Amino acid sequence: MSQKRIGVVVAAGGTGKRFGGRTPKQFLKIKKKTILEYSVRAFTRVGDIQDVVVVAPKELVKRAEKVIATIPFKGTKTVVAGGRERQDSVWIGLHAFSVQPDIVLVHDAARPLIEPVIIRKVIAALRDYPAAVVGVKVKDTVKVEGQSGFFTGTLDRRSLWTVQTPQGFHFRVLLDAHRKANEESFLGTDEASLVERLSVPVKIVEGDKRNVKVTTRDDLRLIAEWIS
Repeated sequence: MSQKRIGVVVAAGGTGKRFGGRTPKQFLKIKKKTILEYSVRAFTRVGDIQDVVVVAPKELVKRAEKVIATIPFKGTKTVVAGGRERQDSVWIGLHAFSVQPDIVLVHDAARPLIEPVIIRKVIAALRDYPAAVVGVKVKDTVKVEGQSGFFTGTLDRRSLWTVQTPQGFHFRVLLDAHRKANEESFLGTDEASLVERLSVPVKIVEGDKRNVKVTTRDDLRLIAEWIS
């Protein structure tokens, strides 16, 4: 895998409307570092990675550039303006590499506690599979709601996973999946959902419950407790 060129797209295009407040959540600070910085730093600590592209809202590109400029990295770091939807932003990010990678990882900037060990596990899985996604097994009982507001069934949680990022792919596979989705006006919930439409097998990589996405103030407080 060390002979393969590996790039990362960090999706930081959200404006944090659901989160509230004037500062977009990726620029909020936890113990003197922004959420974006924590996320990007994790990938720069993985030696096999050569390129990192951060996709930010157009009006926040300069701000994102200032954040990542402080992060030591031997590879290239780039910030580009994203699109209307997250899927649009990742598509833009895929075309922002100065040299096309063989492997690409896509990560939510709002997941600041991703560990390099998990990133390496995704990269390792891509030696044998065209796609690999981080997730954790569902522990709670999950029921299906019917149209009348009553439960109509219980799902087998032994086969259920909560999906996280990073999600990793052979570059051409993800590019083709995005192209097909664009042609058919399909909007997926994540990159894996696009790749699945090509009947490409997606390998599960077991992640960490701490790799949560900052969506609410409670998430922010929880992450602050976990950061040493």
